[in-house]
Formats: sequence, C-alpha cells, structure tokens
Amino acid sequence: MSLQVDIRHAFEGFTLEVTCRAGSGVTAVFGPSGAGKSTLVNAIAGLFKPDVGRITLGDEVLFDQAQAVHIAPAKRRIGYVFQDGRLFPHMSVRENIRFGARYAPGGLDQKEENRLVELLGLNAILDRRPGTLSGGEKQRVALARAWLSKPRLLLMDEPLAALDEPRKDEIFPYLERLRDVAQVPIIYVSHNLAEVARLADDLIVMQSGQVALSGTAETVLSDPKALPMLGVREAGAILPAEVIGHEADGLSRLALSGGEIILPGVTAAPGTTIRLRVLAQDVLLSRKPPKGLSSHNVLPVTVETLHRGAGPGVAVRLRAGEDVLLARITARAAKEMALVPGTQCHAILNATAVPRGSIGSGAMPSETRALDKT
Repeated sequence: MSLQVDIRHAFEGFTLEVTCRAGSGVTAVFGPSGAGKSTLVNAIAGLFKPDVGRITLGDEVLFDQAQAVHIAPAKRRIGYVFQDGRLFPHMSVRENIRFGARYAPGGLDQKEENRLVELLGLNAILDRRPGTLSGGEKQRVALARAWLSKPRLLLMDEPLAALDEPRKDEIFPYLERLRDVAQVPIIYVSHNLAEVARLADDLIVMQSGQVALSGTAETVLSDPKALPMLGVREAGAILPAEVIGHEADGLSRLALSGGEIILPGVTAAPGTTIRLRVLAQDVLLSRKPPKGLSSHNVLPVTVETLHRGAGPGVAVRLRAGEDVLLARITARAAKEMALVPGTQCHAILNATAVPRGSIGSGAMPSETRALDKT
C-alpha cells in the first residue's frame, strides 16, 4: 500500500504545492510553523479539496480534480490522530476506542481490540473517562481508536506537541510499537527533529508550502546541505546499533557497523537493535588515533564531503563503516587538519551528549509483526 500525492492549492498569501510518495512505515513531515504540514495532511484526509491535483491510496483514487473525484473523509478509511486527542468526554476509554470500529469493515474485531489494548498498555484505564487521564494516556487512547477503524493510512498531526517531556517519554515506546507492527503508511507531522529521528523511516522537509527535501530519514538528516533548513544545532545522524550488553556501572556496549561505543541510558535487552541520534555538534575529529581522552567512543571514519556554511562553520559528512556521521567544526579547523574528501581520520562521540530521547527502538523484522494489515 502506498500513498501518492500531487496537489496544488492557492490560499491568500500562501500556495501549497506538493508532490510526494509514502509507503509502509513512518514518513515524517517536518518543517516550521506555517510550512503547510497540517494543510497537507488535511488534504490527504479529505478535510478540504485542493484546487488541482490527484491523491491515490493503493489502487483507489481519493481525489482527482480533473476527473471530479473527491471521496468523503469518512469513506477514505484513514485514521487521524490530532494534537489534542479529541476524545468524547462522556464515553469511557473502552467506548472511545470502540467508536473507531464503527468505520471498520466488518465492525468490531474483539481479538484485534484485545491485542491493541495490550500493545498500547490500556488495560488499567478502560473504564475511566478522558477527564481523568494524563495527556500521554489520552493520546494512546486516540491512537487505539484510530487504529481500530482498520485504516489503510494513519495520519498523526503533531500528536506529542501538547505534551511535556516526561509525557513524551511515556508515550514514545507505544508509538514505536505501533510503527513496528503497522503495515500501512503512517504520516507523522512534527516540527521536532528529535521525534522525527527516533521514529521516522522517511522524511519530507517542507518550506513555504513546498517539498524542500525528501528521502530516508538517515540520508536527509545527515546531508550537510540540509543544515539551513534543519538548523545547525539540530543536524546530525541516525545510527542503527545492536545492544551487546550492560555493564555493572550503568553503561551499555553497542555495536555499530564502524565499531563499538559505550553509552548510558540504554535499557533495551542485549541483541536488540536500537536507533541513536548523534548531533553533528557532538562529534569531534582527530587526524591521529586520540589517546588519554575521557571518551571511549572513537570510530575510524573517512571524510566524504565538506560543506561550508554562511558563517565560520563547516559540516563534514563522514563514512563510519556502513553508516554516515555528520560533524560540525570550524573552517579554520578543517583547513588546519587538511580535510578533503577521502581523508582518513577518527570521530570522537561525546557519550553524555546523547540524551535518552535520542535513543529509540529499531523496527522489528516484518515476519515478527503481530498486526497484519495487508
């Protein structure tokens, strides 16, 4: 199942013009406020009709201006999770969840409901009303309601924007679980790169109503040319890492394709694959193997490209085994080190600069996914 979008709509002082595709997995739509992210997902949901264009989901045409096709939102079989959950206050959690089944082919699937309640950890709150729930609990209920409608596509419009950091940490494992079992496209709108890096498979960067960049999340986030759009303090890389083991002092050993590193705050079991977000500003470079450092995280790397920004900084794209790292150093340092494409050097990762929110679970293999939506 794939989503194809090719639309254009003129608002007063703003034009949305987007061509993009999303397959199974999470496609994040990132950009500043006013970039057109929510407008795009509302068009996909059918909440407004673009001036021109075409939207298809699998083999079905949801919108085609030339053919006068505009399927009503309720008939698109699209689940939509808003920022505030939008639960019915007079219904219990169980009743809110089951409301989604009204739109599912065949009605309520009790076995599916039981698996979903277990997946999202809702057993203990099924009889409570929304007014008694935390923000994170409300969003988990909203996710369950959307999913129980058996959608062919799931839209999430900044579902964590109204939550503080502890509540985000509470709900993120559930979002990761849902990502890992879902076999339908998930469009995740956010202006928070930490969320995007932790959750997304693919990334669409929007500016002023248009797609500025698109590709896998790993490729886009580690592209030096993306720095002006992402912000120099947010640029970095996503690294898949296998948990080797946990030490008695609270540190964990992880295997990357380019070597081993040691990090705190890792709770995943040995053998688990996780995702790390390493910011460019937290990577130092050395031409020689460094000695006497407090950091044990040193990886041999090869310089691939250097990108000079408008200021004194240079973004250096590095190859570490099969992975890509990004380092941000000064132009003076790059000149003194004589860095050019092909230079062999060493990257030093600051372990304490990788916060818990930058450590996420990796996707499970498709054959182990529990909820089959094919």
